[in-house]
Amino acid sequence: MTELPKKLPHQTGSFPLAALLLVTLLLTLAGCGDSGAPAEPVAAAPEPVAETEQQLIERARGIHDRVITLDTHVDIDTSNFTQDNNYTSDLDTRVTLPKIEAGGLDVVWFIVYTGQGPLDEEGYAAAYANAIDKFDAIHRLAEEIAPDRIGIALTSDDVREIAASGRKVAMIGIENAYPLALDLSRIEEFHDRGGRYMSLAHNGHNQLSDSHTGEAEGDFLHGGLSELGRQAIAEMNRLGIMVDLSHPSAEAISQMLDISTAPVIASHSSARGLTDNSRNLSDELLLRIRDNGGVAHVTAFGAYVSDTEPATVADLVDHVDYMVDLIGIEHVGISSDFDGGGGIEGWSDASETFNVTLELVRRGYSEEEIEMLWSGNLLRVLDEVQRIAAAN
Repeated sequence: MTELPKKLPHQTGSFPLAALLLVTLLLTLAGCGDSGAPAEPVAAAPEPVAETEQQLIERARGIHDRVITLDTHVDIDTSNFTQDNNYTSDLDTRVTLPKIEAGGLDVVWFIVYTGQGPLDEEGYAAAYANAIDKFDAIHRLAEEIAPDRIGIALTSDDVREIAASGRKVAMIGIENAYPLALDLSRIEEFHDRGGRYMSLAHNGHNQLSDSHTGEAEGDFLHGGLSELGRQAIAEMNRLGIMVDLSHPSAEAISQMLDISTAPVIASHSSARGLTDNSRNLSDELLLRIRDNGGVAHVTAFGAYVSDTEPATVADLVDHVDYMVDLIGIEHVGISSDFDGGGGIEGWSDASETFNVTLELVRRGYSEEEIEMLWSGNLLRVLDEVQRIAAAN
């Protein structure tokens, strides 16, 4: 028997002519049908048809209608929450029920805000009375004035149930813990009244925390948190109230992240890497919020999203892009700060909420990602905060 060669002919570069002709014939026959006719050429794939502007708008509208849109920060004036003068009418405010409905905004966090006053008995008493007035006003709207149009949610399940019923959703955040005075038992009282997040300070240092306002002069009261403030964070974790990082000083925020055993939020703060404002969050703090599992909400306050006037929806979404690139889409949200200074070109009131979704669609965000930005991330954090509280 003749031994086979170690290498095949095509490996030596000396492929025999007869073999080459045979291969050519076989390839030709393989390309023929039963009749021996040459195979039809494969048609080229059609060029994708570019989406028209109207189609993009319609696609964005569908997304906006399907996702739960949630604004984490809207201030109130309780004079607009009476039987004779309330949000069922289109008042001269950036948020009313008609504006919420026109803009397709599903969930509004109404804010129990208290301006900073003196740290004495009289100041504490006035702050507490102000807070209770605002809690009562929010409940009045949802339970007496317009229960057929809006309901108060305490959990993410409540949000979905109320939204599915066709009504709008109210939630309650507390801006400035000054009304606690020196009595931390009030945290549980505020929780029982529906409060589901709270910031320890606003524009001015208080008994709990330093404010961002001390940065300009390096003038701080506690060097971050007071001992009472540290205890307040632990109590919020125990009860299931989200810790809000917006407004305290950078050092206070850092200490809150050290202490909290649950994820935190920044209810209305943008990226300092784009707009250098002491109310915004540095890259370092944003990364720590990511590592904590929390979420930071870009806010439609002109000075926080742009160094020039006027700020626009594009500026707002520039901050979304920046934060998504830095810390991941799971940790970014959206807020307006309406009736507390917020309002930009394109999102000047709640009736223009769709324009934010439209800009996100233009930037290439998917429906799933848009839902995360508008509500999914915040509701995930609320669920985790409440789960941790229930486990303790």
